[in-house]
Amino acid sequence: MDSKTVRMGYMPVGRLLATMSGPAIFSMLINALYNIIDSIFVAQIGEDALTAVTIGGPIQFFMVSMGVGTGVGINSLISRRLGAKKFEDANNAANSGLKLAMFNWLIFLVFGIFFAKSFIEIFSNDPSIVKQGVSYLSIVTVFSCFCMLELLLEKTFQATGNMVYPMITMITGALVNTIVDPILIFGLLGAPKLGVTGAAISTVFAQFVSMSVGIYFIKRKNTGLKVNLLDLKIDFKIVKEIYKVGAPSIIMQSLSSVMLFGINIILAAFSSTAVAVMGIYGRLQMFIFMPVFGINQGALPIMGYNFGAKSKKRLMDTYKLANIGAFTIMSVGLLIMQIFPDLLLKMFNASPEMYEIGIKALRSISWCFLPAGYGIITAGMMQATGYGFSSMWGSIIRQFFGILPLAYIFGKIGGLDLVWWAFPSAEILGLLYYMMFMYILNKRAFSKL
Repeated sequence: MDSKTVRMGYMPVGRLLATMSGPAIFSMLINALYNIIDSIFVAQIGEDALTAVTIGGPIQFFMVSMGVGTGVGINSLISRRLGAKKFEDANNAANSGLKLAMFNWLIFLVFGIFFAKSFIEIFSNDPSIVKQGVSYLSIVTVFSCFCMLELLLEKTFQATGNMVYPMITMITGALVNTIVDPILIFGLLGAPKLGVTGAAISTVFAQFVSMSVGIYFIKRKNTGLKVNLLDLKIDFKIVKEIYKVGAPSIIMQSLSSVMLFGINIILAAFSSTAVAVMGIYGRLQMFIFMPVFGINQGALPIMGYNFGAKSKKRLMDTYKLANIGAFTIMSVGLLIMQIFPDLLLKMFNASPEMYEIGIKALRSISWCFLPAGYGIITAGMMQATGYGFSSMWGSIIRQFFGILPLAYIFGKIGGLDLVWWAFPSAEILGLLYYMMFMYILNKRAFSKL
């Protein structure tokens, strides 16, 4: 077994979590930063362009949720099998996962070719928004094979305790996108001026580069796993195990896509500017949430390994430290949103109407950060220990029974300003569920370790 995998069972938990989360946090911050920069470039084209990209957001969320959810299932299975010293099962999980990534791609290939225009027209009949939205969405979905494989490879590396390779793949893609984006959007260095289409091409090209780097690492470097990219056989018993944890994760993250779809419809009834503000918030939120997801990525294989090894103390120590880190980051994010909303909006070439709507929106929604941090880490604990379906219910409660109905009701009662308060209200519902489930988990499953 690779030494980076073995250390999950003996290295001091604080140092281990910092070592494994650090690269993930750094790479995800870079990833979030390039998404913000991408939106800043798009905003310079005009508010219509930003609205068009925001409308396509739910499909991109769903695309990522399929890739990440499958990857979470593989991550959990590999780390548990490594902890139990079942190395061949870990190899089979990694090999099966690569085939599942290509199956996921086929779904979005069909959508991009046949349904992109119909989707955009649900939200707007403005010819400019529709044209730009269809162009962007069709490109990122048709070429989503690069994204799917990249995400799968990252989760496979993380399951073995190797956080450096995923960091390098993500940073490489972020740098490529940041460089190519303005060139294709604005027609620099002799390139054609492609606008929103250029942003989409830049995104998929960066994903291709990241995927290529990941393939190089898994074939040429010692990852502790034996992966055969040309092996087309799928072990359906392992696929079932992968989706036992992965399917709830996909559903959980897909709920974000459904939520964003519904929120965009609710906001579009007020104005297209409100939709654009939601897009800005989504990009800024990523910069706060991504480090917490990075902590969760570092903690998940440690928790899975020690659950498999029946080491309760290391399992719970990891969970507690991850929550402390998440609370700290979310507190900083809350303060930034409360104090500097106008400066944040200024980066996106905000119009007077966008300032008026956006300042209230950022200050209201950001109160959801503190309970959300606890929810992210606790959902990670559930996934790492094989309770993926239980973690799914937290997202269902928060988004299906929380954000969407509350946003609709608040909009009817108090108008647009009250809609934004649906987010923190829903996170409190999720917080109560996760606290209750952790109490039950501690009394039942963990008492047997």
